[in-house]
Amino acid sequence: MTMHTVESTLASVRAGILDPGAVSVAKIEPGDEVLYPDTWTNWQNQLRYGMSFAERGKLRQEYPGCPFQLVGPVEISGAEPGDVVECRLVELRLHDWGANAFPTRAGALPRDFDEPYFHDFHFDETRTRADYVHGITLPLDPFAGIIAVEPEGDEQVSALIAGDHGGNLALPELTVGSSLFLPVAKPGARIWIGDIHALQGDGLVDQTALKSTAERLRMRYDLHKGVGLTRPLAETDTHWVGIGLADSLEAALLDCLRGLISWFSAASGVTRAEAYALCSMATSFRITQYADQTEAHHVDVPMPPKGVHGLLRKDVFPADLLARVDRWLRPEA
Repeated sequence: MTMHTVESTLASVRAGILDPGAVSVAKIEPGDEVLYPDTWTNWQNQLRYGMSFAERGKLRQEYPGCPFQLVGPVEISGAEPGDVVECRLVELRLHDWGANAFPTRAGALPRDFDEPYFHDFHFDETRTRADYVHGITLPLDPFAGIIAVEPEGDEQVSALIAGDHGGNLALPELTVGSSLFLPVAKPGARIWIGDIHALQGDGLVDQTALKSTAERLRMRYDLHKGVGLTRPLAETDTHWVGIGLADSLEAALLDCLRGLISWFSAASGVTRAEAYALCSMATSFRITQYADQTEAHHVDVPMPPKGVHGLLRKDVFPADLLARVDRWLRPEA
């Protein structure tokens, strides 16, 4: 295993897009790790602690498409369409501050608040806690809101979008020790990462959660050849996590459910009917993100889809079935 370091610079960071024209910032072998030190804040690293909302508004006008900063792309040797990249979060230490904010006409309740809101947070030395108002203490549980491989084609893709390539999944289960499996669409996979969340509740209702940046972000990228996975799938120590994306929550739930049934029946050997029943008995479906952001944007840009994720418990399965699923995901292990 080799450790690679990818610094955030004007050459390696893109504002709000996956850029197919970008030169690879690192070419790695499967199983290598990549360290991303000192990732950038929104709007080309111009967001600072204590900025007024008016100052933030000017940056929002300057970058109307998307505020997120993505670093990449990392190219994996031997990755081809039909393969799967496993993106494992090894380490994430936050910088010492973060923010939650929403402008007017944004979030799940775009017309309920007449004034914009923002709150900057200082984190404690361990980067595990943030104090809020009225004595409220928030335990931090950081993850990368965006992990993506480049989709097919030569067009730039908005960082707001999530899909089969990953992207803006905003999945709070993707904390240290978890893995995200993404189907490869281009040679080399070309992985982008960014949009660090210090803490997020299911639903992401005001559109921003508690955003921050990483002092140290370390990822391991493994390549699994010929795995029949066509959509994102996450794994934690305790659950497999299916992901559904659509224009409505109902459609996102059905997308997630059908995806879990198809994947788990193929990976485990249970019938589709048995997998459907397991999704009712041993799976919890949660809203990942819901935000009506249409009225908040200054230009015509794509809207993030609604997201639902389903957590399928591992503790109900015998060891041989767990091993079978693991071999399906990681056939060369």
